[in-house]
Amino acid sequence: MKKIVIAMMVAAVAFAGTALAQEKGAAPQMSKEQQEMMAAMERMGAVLPQHKQLEYFVGDWKATSTMWMDPKAPPMKSEGKSSAKAIFGGRYIETTYEGSMMGQPFSGKGVLGHDNLAGKFVNTWMDSMSTGVWISYGTYDKASNSYTFHGKMDDPMKASNKIDVRAVVKIADPSHYAFEWYESHDGKESKTMRIDYVKI
Repeated sequence: MKKIVIAMMVAAVAFAGTALAQEKGAAPQMSKEQQEMMAAMERMGAVLPQHKQLEYFVGDWKATSTMWMDPKAPPMKSEGKSSAKAIFGGRYIETTYEGSMMGQPFSGKGVLGHDNLAGKFVNTWMDSMSTGVWISYGTYDKASNSYTFHGKMDDPMKASNKIDVRAVVKIADPSHYAFEWYESHDGKESKTMRIDYVKI
């Protein structure tokens, strides 16, 4: 992270120097290192085909949520709506969600993107029922038209404990996709939530 910040600062200085030189009528001059750094910054911020394919999620969606809190009890169902838009020149998809969860009003916000440096898709989430931010990295499988993300969440019963989470986004067709949430407890993975989305 520190190297990225330093690289951005050097790039900014290079930009400023180039602009000043152009104002004075002089040819812009950058060192080889500055040129390489500028090229690296351009690669880091480039909008790639991976970003373009995330445009699928842009729009308004009706959501039906199913939660399995207790394997011995029937699942809990609720309705909601989701709205997603492209931000920062298409580099990210920002989603807002409004609905209910466990009988309570619920709202959340997530950001989906592709990290060019990591070479992976990245997903973040925050909502009205927590004060933390969940972050995960994942891959896309063309054969199944699905994304699989892996991350960790804090255990609400024991703050020092981390729960392994696998989130799968399955695209069925242009108007339907599903989000599935799996948690691992004591080495056993189980599906605790599924949200079915239908485009409005």
